[in-house]
Amino acid sequence: MFLIQRLTPHQVKMLMPQLLALLQDVVESGANIGFLPPFDATSARKFWEKVAIAIRENSCIMLVARVDDDVIGAVQLDLTNLPSGAHRAELAKLMVHSSQRRQGIGRILLRAIEDEARKAHRHLITVDIPKGDPAEVLYAGMGFVRFGEVPQYFRSPDGEMQHSACFYKQLRIA
Repeated sequence: MFLIQRLTPHQVKMLMPQLLALLQDVVESGANIGFLPPFDATSARKFWEKVAIAIRENSCIMLVARVDDDVIGAVQLDLTNLPSGAHRAELAKLMVHSSQRRQGIGRILLRAIEDEARKAHRHLITVDIPKGDPAEVLYAGMGFVRFGEVPQYFRSPDGEMQHSACFYKQLRIA
C-alpha cells in the first residue's frame, strides 16, 4: 500500500533524490510533462527547487505517492493568486513512475489533489496534455471535460509539434 503526502518546501529538499529519480524516469519513459530527453539531474534539481519556492509562496500544492521511502508518483496544483482567478487552479505534472503505472496511482493522486483544491477554495481545475496522450482517458474518466485543443502546443522528443487537449473540471464545494 502507498501513502499520499502533501509536501512542504523542507520535505521537497529531503526527498530530492527520490524526486529526481521520479522526474528522470517519467521524462525518459516518454511522458510529455514539459521536458524532453535526455534530461539531466541538474535540470531536474532546478525544477524541484522552483517547486519548493512555489510551495513556500502558496502558489503551488504538491502531493506525492510513497511506498516506504520510495516516491512513486507526484502531482502539482498551481494556484492562481490574482483576485479574478482565486477560484481556479491548474493541474500540473501528474506523474507515476514507469514501474508503477496501471495500478490506480494516478487516479488516487487526482482525487487527493481535488480534495486539496477544495480546501484551498478552488472549484475549477484546468489541465492541458498532448492530444492523443493516454492520460486523456484518465481525465475523462475522472469527470474532466475536454473543451478544445491548441495546435502545435507541445514539442515531442522527436521534434514533432503536437496539439494539446484542454480539459476542465468543476468541483463541488461542500
